[in-house]
Amino acid sequence: MLHGAPFRLIAANTLTAASAVMGVILVALAGVPGPARAQGMPSPFVQEVLVKSMMVTLSDAVASDNFTVLHAKISKPFRDQFPPEKLREVFKDLVDKHAVFDAVVAKPIISDEEAKIDEKGVLWLKGHFDSTPKQVKYQLGFIPSDGVWKLSAVTINIE
Repeated sequence: MLHGAPFRLIAANTLTAASAVMGVILVALAGVPGPARAQGMPSPFVQEVLVKSMMVTLSDAVASDNFTVLHAKISKPFRDQFPPEKLREVFKDLVDKHAVFDAVVAKPIISDEEAKIDEKGVLWLKGHFDSTPKQVKYQLGFIPSDGVWKLSAVTINIE
């Protein structure tokens, strides 16, 4: 069980003439106790489900300007730190730009790094979707919460 796990929020939004990069980074600074690590590395299929379900949920939240479902699907410490209104503030640039990227989940994911569980028990999945003309890159962190892997960190770049 996590107690008072602190989170730090870093938001980045960079626009250049060549590409529009929209990113939001929510980084977990607290670790997960030893028993959480016992959950072990999820299979590649489960990793793909985690990535694609989070991408669809985030895209739906942005498109509908309603972050309650996303809020319900993130880890408990993350939910405690970021209510739906605060999530909306974090993703405001995506909402304002009417960014919709749910169609990319029909494309294969390409891992940019091997999945790993760090020393704090965070499962890190980093990669991109095989999509054109824009490429959607992600880095997602998950921790065991409520008995399943739930989102604790996210970086999304659309280039």
